[in-house]
Amino acid sequence: MRIKQSIQHKYCADGSFMKEFLLDSPLTKEFFLYLGNFGSIEQVPNLGGGFYKFDKPDWFSIKGFAGDTTVEVRFKKETMDITVDFLYLLFSSYHDGPVDLTVLKKKETFRAARVSKHLYGK
Repeated sequence: MRIKQSIQHKYCADGSFMKEFLLDSPLTKEFFLYLGNFGSIEQVPNLGGGFYKFDKPDWFSIKGFAGDTTVEVRFKKETMDITVDFLYLLFSSYHDGPVDLTVLKKKETFRAARVSKHLYGK
């Protein structure tokens, strides 16, 4: 699954920076389950059963409907420069069938250290 382009972006009232992305294929439940390896996921049943939210605190959150080819991503403004490439990597690394998470987990660990140092001086 690839991000084709950013089709909308804006600063939000909560201080986050929202980008809406156009994808080359529709979102799936399996994609959100895959994201669960990197943060928390939630299916929101009151919105027709196909709406999912993913959250990786201090990094970004992803919201979208299974079957749609657009997705909303809200970045923590202070860490967006550190985490945006990981977002692209998450999308481009996903495919049908098992995904080897080894490289992704190493890259996540490296960025987590940078995020922590940037936000908390640790």
